[in-house]
Amino acid sequence: MDAETEHRVAENRLNWDDRAQVHATSPFYEVERLVADRAYVSPVARRDYDVLRPHLGPDGLAGRSLLHLQCHIGTDTLCWRRLGAAEVWGLDFSPASLAHARKIAARAGEDVSFVEGDARRASEAIDRRFDVVVTGTGALEWLPELASWARSAARLLRPGGVLLVRDDHPLLGALVYESLEVHGDYLSGSVDDYEDDGSYVPGTAGTIAHTRAHNWNHDFQEVLGSLLAAGLSIEDFRESPYAEWRSLPCLVETPDGWTMPAGAPRIPLTFAVVARRPA
Repeated sequence: MDAETEHRVAENRLNWDDRAQVHATSPFYEVERLVADRAYVSPVARRDYDVLRPHLGPDGLAGRSLLHLQCHIGTDTLCWRRLGAAEVWGLDFSPASLAHARKIAARAGEDVSFVEGDARRASEAIDRRFDVVVTGTGALEWLPELASWARSAARLLRPGGVLLVRDDHPLLGALVYESLEVHGDYLSGSVDDYEDDGSYVPGTAGTIAHTRAHNWNHDFQEVLGSLLAAGLSIEDFRESPYAEWRSLPCLVETPDGWTMPAGAPRIPLTFAVVARRPA
């Protein structure tokens, strides 16, 4: 990867280090609820599991090991433990995020291992294999390209293991939020460089010191093609009209997530892929 791209990644890491402190104290991440109620599982993790569950066999996650890539402060990571995984690991490139993740998991009474590393080179940071690898909403746009990420994820899977990817739909990156007009690239190959002193969490304006951030577009040809090129087989692909956060100002909250208001065009807001490493 060229020096300019790696510089962008380094700026993103500083940005996420700042976000970690803000997010760890925000109601958005439900830290105190996860600590107080040791049976609680976030709606996001439950919906992730709903997609993954049919691909696990009759025992689900019982007895299985799981790795959560780009885990941030680990709130959903510890939920995978509560959903039944016997062993759970999380990987993230932000040391500040991982410091909070370890504290939160300890306070919540969950045995989770956290490792610092870049998701594109996760198999270099973790020398073992897992039954399940997952990555959640808002992760892929922080990776400059997906070929190395997919190869690394494939290496981390045991033969027969499954990978779950559930993320924001690539269409969102091409839309003007207010008018829903296409204003940017949908296809892979471009990067959005911007400055923002807040995050997607409500009420965080002015809390981020390292304001420079960078997101990369990844269309479905790149997402699915990278997984196939890494030797994985695609078992499931779906699009959903529900988002896990208010990714457009017009969205309304429902029990299934955020969606377009009644009478508005129905568009996909998230997608999910389940892929398997051949046995």
